[in-house]
Amino acid sequence: MSLLEFPRGFGMYARQSLSALLKILVLIFTLFLAVGICSDLKVLVRLSDGQITEETLEADSERDVITVEFKQGDGTLITVLADFKRHVKIFRALVLGEPERGQTQYQALCFITHLDSREFIPIESMARLRQKNAHVVRSADESRGMEQLSMDVAINLTQAWHLSAHIRNVCGEAQQAYASQADVTHWSSRGLERSMFEVQPQRPDVPAPPACSAATGLWQPCLCTYHLRLEWYPCLLKYCRGRGSSPYKCGIKSCSKSFRFSFYTPHRQLCLWDEEE
Repeated sequence: MSLLEFPRGFGMYARQSLSALLKILVLIFTLFLAVGICSDLKVLVRLSDGQITEETLEADSERDVITVEFKQGDGTLITVLADFKRHVKIFRALVLGEPERGQTQYQALCFITHLDSREFIPIESMARLRQKNAHVVRSADESRGMEQLSMDVAINLTQAWHLSAHIRNVCGEAQQAYASQADVTHWSSRGLERSMFEVQPQRPDVPAPPACSAATGLWQPCLCTYHLRLEWYPCLLKYCRGRGSSPYKCGIKSCSKSFRFSFYTPHRQLCLWDEEE
């Protein structure tokens, strides 16, 4: 056999190898699709005080999660995570501290509520959002008002994974995570142990503490209030009709919404912003 000749049966072997390679590539492509879509969108948003901030919206269809994050005018970093798998919504605020008044560099606040999946557009639609003009400053099409929430229950963060696997990660810097008794009742009816929740303050025989704005001493327990506003998020899909009878997706409707959280704090020192309410 000449050195330039291929061994007998080489052509059949090559075809089999090519066929096997194609099958592997198809399998890899299928697995790539199976892990889901993860994308983020950055938009410019006008805040209620007139300032402009960059908002990041991330959709992860594999984890079934939507995250909205932005900085407020005072430097506070706001993160809102919607866990569609467990129907839980996580709010985190990293509030800049006042070192000259004895506070740390920043204070982490964390609030957990029940998620209504109709609050946002579907994750698959969020993941496919694109914007033609990145320099345009967005304002919401509709205001959904203010939701007032009495967050009178503390959540044990070491057991919070029973509620949502994302709480420990998002709220890891917070001393405490808070929920409402109404949501705790809802979660307990679905099998969650009440032992992971603790009503605040712990002693029912003690009179209710005053509002922090009315408390006299820095180390006095009080009821703190924190306002948070989502200025822009996709809340509904728009449908149009063409020449055919079936409507098709042709855009989104954006919303804004405010939240007012009231919660117990052992010291007014941890709620100095309430002096400005």
